[in-house]
Parts: sequence; C-alpha cells; structure tokens
Amino acid sequence: MWKRANLSRFVIALLLASIAFGVGIIGFMTIENYNFLDALYMTMITISTVGFGELHPMSAAGRLFVSVYIFFNLLVIAYLVSVLTTYIFDGELRTIFKMFKTDQEIRGYSDHVIVCGFGRNGSKAYHELRANGARVVVVEQSPELLRDAAENGEGHVPTVIGDATTDETLLAAGVVRARALITALPKDADNVFVALTARGLNPDLKIIARASLKTSESKLLRAGADSVVMPDEIGGSHMANLVMRPEVIRFLEMMNGLGPNKLRLEELSYREIRREWRGLSIRELDIRSRTGATVIGLKQSTGEFLVSPNADTRPAAGDVLLVLGTDDQINALVAQFRV
Repeated sequence: MWKRANLSRFVIALLLASIAFGVGIIGFMTIENYNFLDALYMTMITISTVGFGELHPMSAAGRLFVSVYIFFNLLVIAYLVSVLTTYIFDGELRTIFKMFKTDQEIRGYSDHVIVCGFGRNGSKAYHELRANGARVVVVEQSPELLRDAAENGEGHVPTVIGDATTDETLLAAGVVRARALITALPKDADNVFVALTARGLNPDLKIIARASLKTSESKLLRAGADSVVMPDEIGGSHMANLVMRPEVIRFLEMMNGLGPNKLRLEELSYREIRREWRGLSIRELDIRSRTGATVIGLKQSTGEFLVSPNADTRPAAGDVLLVLGTDDQINALVAQFRV
C-alpha cells in the first residue's frame, strides 16, 4: 500500500530533516568539541530557533557553521511544512486512510471480478456487473475519474489506486482470490501487461481484455486473455446493422438492457438446479409455463452449443441452460429452479 500511496515527497522531507539533524550533531561535536548530549541540545535549539544561548562562546569556525546550518535548516523546515500542509489540507491523508480502509475490505473478498480502468468501457462493465449482483473491485491510476463517479452519486466503489500492470496493485485487488478480470485500459500494450501479470498470479482466472487494434488481439490471447473485445469494431458493425437489420439490433438492445422493454439472459447450470428438477427433459421442466422465461440454448459438457434445443433433451452434469426473459421472469426462474 505504501508504494501506491505516493508518499515520496513526505519520505524525502523526513530524510532531509534527519540529515539536517545528523549534520548538526556531528558539526557541533567536531568543530566545538561538544559531547553528544551537548551537541544534541545545540542542534535542537538551532533547528527550533527558540533563541536559547550557547553553552559556551563559539569559535569563528563554529559561528560560520551555525550561520550556514541555520540557513540550510530554514529551507528544510520550509519544505517539510509545505509537504505536511499539502497532505493535511489537500486531502492526501484522507486518501491514504481511505486506501488503507479499502485494502482491509478487499482482503475479505473472494470470487469477485476485477475491472482495470474506470474509463468509458471500464465504468460500463462495472455498472453492468453490479447490476447483476457481482462483487467488483476497480483498479484505477487516476483518482480524478473516481472522484467524478462519487460526485455523480454512484456510491462507494471499492478501488485500488495504482498501476494495474504491477504485481503489487493486482495482489492488493485480490487477484489470487478473484474469478475474473476485465482489463479496459486505453493502451493495448498496458492491457497485454495486465493479462500477462494476472495470468501469472492466478492461472485459473478468467481474463477479458479490451483492444483497439486488430493486431493486438493475438498478442493479448498469447499473454493469457481468454477473450478479446474490440469496442470500435463492435460499434462500427452495430451502426451498419442498424441500417440493414434494425429490428434485430433493437432486440439485442433489449437483451442488453438498453431498450424500453428490458430483457435478460441468464445461465442455469445443471449443478445449480434443485434436486427435484434434475434428470428431467426440457419439456418436463416446462420453464416457460412455470416462469414465462424461454430456453433459447444449451451448452453441453462437451463444449457444443445447441440453439433452440429439442424439448426432449435432458440436461446432464456439466450442461448449462441459456434462458431469456424479463427481470420478473428470470427472478421467478431463479426462485423456483436454482438451489
């Protein structure tokens, strides 16, 4: 956390103050032949500028040393005060405390999703995940983006402030305990580094990466990403389809929650189905009449997808049903069929 807290100026100020303190003690002991306690006393009254008198009259060399020493200390103290003022009045201490508190909170997370980058794509992914009940941790290097989110009334966003390409930042975000990571940084090279680093820290992690260039797709896949999304390419295709297939696009928008009548796609894996429903065919499950939702696909344990599966198909271990419906219909499905 200390690396991410950006305490470099504070550390430099303390280091300069320590050097000034040491120089004073050594100077008084060497030039005026003071013992350690006397040299410590003279250093303290010189640094603090309280105006107490010397222990004995100083030599010419001693007076010259004190003159230079006082001037040097004025500069050091001025720098130290300015740094402390910045940390106190510009909210740096509050940021560090909040960072510490958030780190403690994230340590209790598991099976969560990490979103690297809180720009347009990252923030959209965050809101979509939260809307679906997922626990999310954001990794962002720019506090201003998060400040804007707080001002827009988005509430508490569990955040790790830092560079997502480094091991320390991803470990602070709980990458070892996470189930998935979305890297939506502006630069493709940074996304490659994030995917490579995250894959090394958690081999079982599901990684989704954003890419701007087509040539970056293969690099991201080699770096460890499971899937690569190209927003610009998707946007261009979407606009073309609005011309050629407008009703299909409107239906897809409904599924994505963008239309007036929102639809929702849900997965129902075999291991999540209640025991009394296992072993039954899709016809016998009768999901449509029981909940209003519709089974539109089945992913078999072999990896094969069946679109509009036969009603007599019996889901088996490892299979996943894909169901489409409104929020109310999906909620009814979850309540009735899911463990």
